[in-house]
Amino acid sequence: MAVLGGDSDIGGGRRQSLLTAVFVIAALGLGALSQDAQQRVAGALRASVLRPFLALQEGLTLARTRAGDVDALMLRVDSLSAILTAQSVLVEENRTLRRLLALGERLGPRFRSATVLRPGTPGSESIFLLDLGIRDDVDVGAPVISPDGLVGVVRDAGEGTSVAMDWTHPDFRASAMALGTEVYGIVENRRGAFREEDRLVLTGTAYNESIPDGTPVVTSGLGGVYPRGIPIGTIDGVADYQGAWRKSYWLRPSVLPGSVTHVLVPVGMLPEEGVAWPQPEIGSDPEAAVDSVGGGG
Repeated sequence: MAVLGGDSDIGGGRRQSLLTAVFVIAALGLGALSQDAQQRVAGALRASVLRPFLALQEGLTLARTRAGDVDALMLRVDSLSAILTAQSVLVEENRTLRRLLALGERLGPRFRSATVLRPGTPGSESIFLLDLGIRDDVDVGAPVISPDGLVGVVRDAGEGTSVAMDWTHPDFRASAMALGTEVYGIVENRRGAFREEDRLVLTGTAYNESIPDGTPVVTSGLGGVYPRGIPIGTIDGVADYQGAWRKSYWLRPSVLPGSVTHVLVPVGMLPEEGVAWPQPEIGSDPEAAVDSVGGGG
């Protein structure tokens, strides 16, 4: 076995030496040729022996180029997505501000715009800050409203900022009425198993009164806390019965507090006759022309 292995190694070495000699002789021979002859030989080699290798190299180069193009396109797509996302946020914010401006013009100079700031700390989900305070004539108990309706109420007023609670707070209460009826009651928050399941409920309505689903519920103006006519929500079915003399209704809220960024807050004392609210803002196109709901005290 050792002898056979040795013969194989010797044969392989001879073949390598022979190939080396052939390439050296070919190189010397090509070097002796004229420039034109060298070009013709090189062209013949590229078209025959080297053709598969050149095709492979060309394919690898093309693949690298395409990979670079894909990376560049992905970067452009990511940039465009970021731009479109930012623009959509700006468009929505601009739309909200236009609606707020139109509502402010309708309600009059006693209402001022404010920015909503959320603390973001555990346990303060129903609390938010406003960049208006005592020096802006903001009083404790002032309603906080958005173009869609009632957001909450001011609980504490500082020099330049105020603390308010939205309708998801367990202490929230508002005297309300079903629009177009004589049914009155109190709107309050009813906690769910999770904060996302918190709901509004209209309580204290007469047992023999029936309110159809979809009926708007607005502030009644009773008690002097909220001006009359501010949307709170719409009837969304019977919640429960209280014996045979009272029943409660679920409300679908007009405002989702978590999405509110800008609001209106009254400054100074509101007039005794209340504030007129633009009725088309209740569940209709905010760009439509607005009419007023007559306000009572």
